[in-house]
Amino acid sequence: HRDLHSFPTRRSSDLGNKQVATNRDRLSDPFVDWFRTSSPYIHAHRGRTFVIAFGGESLMDGSFASLAHDIALLNGLGIRLVLVHGARPQIEERLRLRNAHMQIVNGLRVTDSIALECVKEAAGIVRVEIEALLSMGLTNSPMAGANIRVASGNFVTARPLGVHNGVDYCHTGLVRRIDAAAISLLLETGAIALIPPLGYSPTGEVFNLTAADVAGSVASAIGADKLILLLEEGGIKDSRGKILTNIIPNELEVILSRRRLISDELRQSLLSAIACCRNGVRRVHLLSRAMDGALLKELFSRNGVGTMLTAEPYESIRTAGIDDVGGILELLTPLEERGILVRRSRELLETEIDRFSVVVLDGMIIGCAALYPYQPERMAELACVAVHPEYGGSGRGDRLLKHMEQRARQHAIQRVFVLTTQTTHWFRERGFEQLPVEQLPMAKRMLYNYQRNSKVLVKHLD
Repeated sequence: HRDLHSFPTRRSSDLGNKQVATNRDRLSDPFVDWFRTSSPYIHAHRGRTFVIAFGGESLMDGSFASLAHDIALLNGLGIRLVLVHGARPQIEERLRLRNAHMQIVNGLRVTDSIALECVKEAAGIVRVEIEALLSMGLTNSPMAGANIRVASGNFVTARPLGVHNGVDYCHTGLVRRIDAAAISLLLETGAIALIPPLGYSPTGEVFNLTAADVAGSVASAIGADKLILLLEEGGIKDSRGKILTNIIPNELEVILSRRRLISDELRQSLLSAIACCRNGVRRVHLLSRAMDGALLKELFSRNGVGTMLTAEPYESIRTAGIDDVGGILELLTPLEERGILVRRSRELLETEIDRFSVVVLDGMIIGCAALYPYQPERMAELACVAVHPEYGGSGRGDRLLKHMEQRARQHAIQRVFVLTTQTTHWFRERGFEQLPVEQLPMAKRMLYNYQRNSKVLVKHLD
């Protein structure tokens, strides 16, 4: 999971009692299973600080009631919350009533005096509506017994954007400073901090800010564990229209430079997310506001439903260490029980751990392989190739194989071979060819198990 450094699979708790596990799975209740699998995330998130940003659209279309239920649940689970709201549709509605409009130049709104009055009116109304919805406590409703306290304040000091290329942006501003101490003190009381897209100057002026800029600045200033942006356009998709589950700032910048059809609002949100990630916030989540329950699905399910931005690569392949033995065993044991792999004891793994490489997904081992060189013949055995079943078909096996081939080249190995009983086709599709047992390295040939009758496949390295 994208938020846990270790996630116990069901297999790890069932070793030694396989029949009981089978009977239990046959009688499992979906709700009970879901609740049990979510419990590690409940523990992981308790006491953490999340900044959640969303646009005023959620109040215009009536979807905020459901979002309020989810926010109440997060608050009840001991998560410290800062909410940053936008008000764009509400502002536009008030501008229409005045037969006015807000000029947009280079993707930024010019906030003149009339527009500023609309901004202040809209922000005030949105704040009151949010506070009202978070104050509900009707019996037989998701908010029953919530008793949420919400507090706002002048937490944001802003400065004018000024004049750019001859354009005076008037009361449009940028965040200058966040009163992090005041926000943290409020969160310590168990209240939810609600912050509008407004900033104030020491001279008493009010500035119109973007919700994404405010949210990113607040998250960085208070050292939030997460920034969660609920976007109108959802997460980031690849060229095939599939959600990119994980991405780093440099990769997102490349996407922004290549895609011209991204709206100004989304572009500003993504730039704020990049800056926030580089300023110390470990996780930035980009979710679709239109998806009901997106917050809960992202935070309490194994793979989430949106795009997560992290400062460092979220997934890596590295040489295994002694602390990885437990995770490797957990991965290999099911395959050993099915006869796909030869059983290895913990003691043997500990003595051979330097032979292993592991695929690590946010601290969780989801793949492994081992390399045993036979230097006289310039050959090496590739063994224990495994990927967690929940991550199969994602190309991780291919990336792991390339990594092991590169590792073999570093040892001046010219050919790698595998012994397999059930995965012959997978290796043949990747350039391996069948080899007679007699052509194995002498040391390996003496250990060959003729009862197991494994196929021997070899690949010549370039």
